[in-house]
Amino acid sequence: MAFLLNSFPALSENIDSLAFTNHLFNEKIKTVQLYKEGWNLSYPFIKLNSNEKLVLHFDLLGDNIENYYYTFIHCDKDWRKSDIFYTDYMDGFSENPIEDYKPSFNTTVNYIHYKLTFPNERVQLKLSGNYVLLIHPLNEPENPVLSQRFIITEDVAGINISAHRPRMTADVNINQQIDFTVSISAVRINDPYRDVYACILQNGRWNNAKRNLKPEFFGSNELKYSSLSEKNVFQGGNEFRYFDIKSIRYQSQYVKKIDFLISNYHVYLFPSENREFKPYFYWEDFNGKYFIAVQEEKNPETDADYVYVYFTLPTKYPVEGGKMYVSGALNNWSFDTNNLMSYNEADGAYECIMLLKQGWYNYEYVFRKNGADDSVATKFEGSHYETENDYTVLIYCRNPRERYDRVIGVQTINTLNRLTD
Repeated sequence: MAFLLNSFPALSENIDSLAFTNHLFNEKIKTVQLYKEGWNLSYPFIKLNSNEKLVLHFDLLGDNIENYYYTFIHCDKDWRKSDIFYTDYMDGFSENPIEDYKPSFNTTVNYIHYKLTFPNERVQLKLSGNYVLLIHPLNEPENPVLSQRFIITEDVAGINISAHRPRMTADVNINQQIDFTVSISAVRINDPYRDVYACILQNGRWNNAKRNLKPEFFGSNELKYSSLSEKNVFQGGNEFRYFDIKSIRYQSQYVKKIDFLISNYHVYLFPSENREFKPYFYWEDFNGKYFIAVQEEKNPETDADYVYVYFTLPTKYPVEGGKMYVSGALNNWSFDTNNLMSYNEADGAYECIMLLKQGWYNYEYVFRKNGADDSVATKFEGSHYETENDYTVLIYCRNPRERYDRVIGVQTINTLNRLTD
């Protein structure tokens, strides 16, 4: 254990910066989910000193069991390692083994399913803030196989959020503006303009977050964030596309064909329509998430099989200046070779094949310009101010005399109930 005790203060220097994001470092790791216990589609936020727990699920493809350990890193509001020791924010050992794992049963693709629930009897987290969960071999937190972000909040600040069409932009029909008020009467803050920071997440994702927002007005122990610019404005996007592969015996909606070839199941989706210029139409979705399920068996954790899913996006010409991706929680909201689409000139379509576990899935098509980090989901998708989205506001507080950023409040609203003109 001495290795961990000595290396933790300098961990941010030894570890890949991707470890402070949601990232997979091992191509055999699949289907990573982190959510609040009892609610599979929830976001990974829990209250400090409560009975709430988070549950991590992931699969390791193959037959060989690997012994994995988990480590927590406290981060500042910008997801850099906090300037505190692990004993400041954690009671228990600095690393602990994952003891709950089982092999898959009667599947064409074999895998080991791992499950971790925390806080637990081995480790308790003492401070609010941003955290990174690292899964790694023994004594090697600098060589993780996966990393996941989560939030612990004190919930001492009240947050009231509204979503509406933007007032200060020309794109009133495609964007959504998020205004909010924060009550800090229960928190001692000397200078709210200096010590308080806000962050807005759309559908729980971090790659388009609005970060380090400062209040525009302060009075009567309330901070008002009512944007007169575009800093609180998001593209509304469209309702996510959907398919159901919980059964490999029956073709569900949007599934064109199911084949069994060379010991694996292959699911072919119907070619996707171009929705960029079509009017908005509401249907219920998971806001980009997915839900593991299997119709013919009892335990989706180990009985659900992995199948190859074929995506097809017809277009007469390829899009110039960038690349197309299949995007969503199904690929951890990241962009890599697993969800990159290739253009088939003979068929006039973008295509992609992904290995996915049985269940219900949301996804969208995203265009990423060459050399740019931003991603645009309006090509082939469209964007509408009416689109149903989740928005989460996180409030950070930094006392100049302290060495870490507290999270004093987290609140999530859905535009279906809060969207106004």
